[in-house]
Amino acid sequence: MPPKLLSRRALEQLGSLQSAVHELAAGRNLALRIFIASRFVAIASAQREFWLEFSWLDQEYRTAVRRLAQFCSKHRDAPDARFGACKEVAAKFL
Repeated sequence: MPPKLLSRRALEQLGSLQSAVHELAAGRNLALRIFIASRFVAIASAQREFWLEFSWLDQEYRTAVRRLAQFCSKHRDAPDARFGACKEVAAKFL
């Protein structure tokens, strides 16, 4: 029996998970750049705030990546061409 194609719902979920990862990555990267820059120009209390902001965003990003990897692992055998990158995510993060 050939492997099942992803359902419309699964494709929507995949798109949503990928979008979440991309959005959180952008915010995380910005927070990291601000934190690194703050090391040279901000006082210690401000540096701590920047670090906390980055840490929070990093945790959110990692959670989103883990959800995407779990989804990919669950649907690993789908032959859909749009799913190729997802297999790499599952292999890398799980």
